[in-house]
Amino acid sequence: MKTHIPNFITCLNLFSGCIGVTFAFAGQLDIAAYCVLASGIFDFFDGLAARALDVKSPIGKELDSLADVISFGLLPGAVLYSMLGVAWPDNAYVPYAGFLVTVFSALRLAKFNIDDRQSTDFVGLNTPMNAFYVISLPFIAGTYGAVVYHPVFLLGSVVVTSLLLVSNVRLFSLKLNSLSWRENGWKFAFLLVSASLVAVLKFAAAPLVLVLYFLFSYAHFGRVR
Repeated sequence: MKTHIPNFITCLNLFSGCIGVTFAFAGQLDIAAYCVLASGIFDFFDGLAARALDVKSPIGKELDSLADVISFGLLPGAVLYSMLGVAWPDNAYVPYAGFLVTVFSALRLAKFNIDDRQSTDFVGLNTPMNAFYVISLPFIAGTYGAVVYHPVFLLGSVVVTSLLLVSNVRLFSLKLNSLSWRENGWKFAFLLVSASLVAVLKFAAAPLVLVLYFLFSYAHFGRVR
């Protein structure tokens, strides 16, 4: 029975992502955002369960990627599609550009599955972090709507995040092999600062957390050398 527990959690990730897509297409982006958050929690715990139970399997790895392409690829693409539809209501075609994030997320996950360099860390922006950035945009729009819903900003976000997904930028993983401060000091610092920002700004903290992720990863790998 225990061999099925991680895959069951992964399926919850997928199910949450599917629900989120329906809300995104309906324009209920706040609920879609909470679905991404739920998927992120399930995505964290499926790997944790697999390691704790020592039941890693090839099918689990493939299922995880298939779930992620929905929850962290299709869902943020649907959110951007909905937002571009609001930003550019007179153009029936431009909103589909949001699904470029979905395409590049799939490419990023396929690359991850065959890249030996990513067994402990990431090469390119990981899909959950990118999805968290995308779902933060509707919340930030509550204060800076004119900026966030400007077509140039949204299309720029699509292009930049798509390229980051398949880039060669090295980023650390938060799956820790030890609690050593010497090995993970920058990771711990990132988690503390990010948690503080999220506590104050909630979803709106995501862009700042994303920038910090790049900066702290650069510092971490500089120290490793």
